[in-house]
Formats: sequence, C-alpha cells, structure tokens
Amino acid sequence: MLGSLNFTEIVIFFVSILIAMTFHEAMHGYVAYWLGDTTALEHGRLTFNPLKSIDVITTIAIPVVLVLFGLMPFFAAKPVPINPRNLRFGDFGSAIVALAGPFSNLFLAIISGLIYRSIGINGNTLIQEAIILFTEVNVGLFIFNMIPFPPLDGSRLLYALAPEWFQEIMLRIESFGFMAILIFMLLIFQFVATPISNIEIHLLNILLG
Repeated sequence: MLGSLNFTEIVIFFVSILIAMTFHEAMHGYVAYWLGDTTALEHGRLTFNPLKSIDVITTIAIPVVLVLFGLMPFFAAKPVPINPRNLRFGDFGSAIVALAGPFSNLFLAIISGLIYRSIGINGNTLIQEAIILFTEVNVGLFIFNMIPFPPLDGSRLLYALAPEWFQEIMLRIESFGFMAILIFMLLIFQFVATPISNIEIHLLNILLG
C-alpha cells in the first residue's frame, strides 16, 4: 500500500494510524474502568495522549523493518493494562473491553465516512484524500482486530463462548504476545487475506460510496 502513496499521503497514513491506535487503546481502558477495573487509571493510561500508546518495538521498529524489506507494515500500540479479575461479568466483561477497541475504530470510520459524503465525493483535494485514508486505516484496524486469533481483540469473544479445553489452547497462543501476531501474519494471514480484503472493500463502499 505504502508504495503507491506519495510523501504527503504517507504522512497522513502514519498520523491516521497514530490517532486510530490511540483512540483504540484509550477505549479499552475507559470501558474497563466503567466495568470496575482501575488498572489503566493507576498506570496513567486513561488518556488520549498518543505518546502513551507508542511502543518502540511494535509501533516503530518492526513496521520500519517490514517497510525496508518491501513488506506491508503492520502496527501494534502499547497495550492498556487491564486486570480481568476486576471486571464485572467475568469472561464476557473481558470480551466487552476487548471489542471496545475495534468498534471504536469502526465508529471513527463511520464519522469520517459521513464527513466525506457531506463535503462531496467529486474532486481530488487533500482533505478528501486525508479522510479516505483515515477511513481506510480505521476500517482495516476494525476488521483485523476482529479476527478471532489470540491475542487479537476478536479472540476475547470467542474465548468467552468456548469450552474450557479450547480456552486453554487460546491462552497458550496468547502467551506468545506480539510474536503470535507475527506468526499469524507470516503463516496464516495469506489464507484469509482474500475474504478479509473483500469485507474491507464492501465496508468502505458502504461508508464512502
């Protein structure tokens, strides 16, 4: 994707990523707080300050390395600390907290889509390009994070509904952290890339026309 963008669009892309990830992580923390867990508050993560969401490795180093090798970069923010034992509704409370992240990105995508439609779809102004990129970034984050593979957010809903033996498997995968996502991207994503891309295109068509 980045290879087809000019310098200005690349800057807009990275700013969009930063805003989207910050909003995503902040909503994890706020929903956890509403459900009884104050861990994010105690660690200073109930904030929309983007600097709090940047992780040197997963937000900067790994994406840069992937770009240098000509691969599509993917990003991860510094996770908001949450103690599931403090949440109401048990596993379903954890699922609600997890889903708050990607659905916050869907919310941003809907808002930006409405703004795009309100200013008209004709022309090729910088503002329109920025709105389109911002929408694409948020739709991408929403769909990717809804994949039910640990530790992605969508796996929390599957975990709440799964039998105990399957939960144990998911916990083992989740224990690898960001490495599990890397393995997923390198070995598994190619098999689901087409349907995911089709869903993304369909949703963008709905939002942007």
